[in-house]
Amino acid sequence: MKPTSEPAGATRIPVLKGLILVTVLALAALSWYAFSHWLRDDADITWYPPASDCDLHSTPCSATLGDKGQLSFAVNVDGRIEALEILPLNVTVEGVETNTVKVDFIGRDMDMGLHRFTLDATGDGRFYGQGQVSICTQAVMPWRARVIVDTPDGRIGSWFDFDVIRS
Repeated sequence: MKPTSEPAGATRIPVLKGLILVTVLALAALSWYAFSHWLRDDADITWYPPASDCDLHSTPCSATLGDKGQLSFAVNVDGRIEALEILPLNVTVEGVETNTVKVDFIGRDMDMGLHRFTLDATGDGRFYGQGQVSICTQAVMPWRARVIVDTPDGRIGSWFDFDVIRS
């Protein structure tokens, strides 16, 4: 019998290291997924549907907040909403005492990460800020703008869908 120079378990070590690496990468991906959903934290928001005739590319969109009031959301751009452009965001809240307003842009068909923008109060229930949607590899990317209003009675909000065409 010819003696070998390698210990019996030496060939298993590279396979074990590879399995450990794959496990660490999978845990990192799962942790990121859980963390991004924890940041969104929308379980305590009361959602109100938008009015059906909404085209954010050309006009403000609105939603009735139950019997509480009205919310209006506008992206003030000339023409269509484009990826990577700075977008002026305007929200008007009537009939509801409002502490803060945030706008989230989320991909409707694809997780595009968290794009959250806090708007500044400008007086009389009006809020202004800037936001941006990211670029995607799809020819047409469906987005959802979620407007979240913090009130003394809890968080309320509405959503407005739009598409961005890749240029």
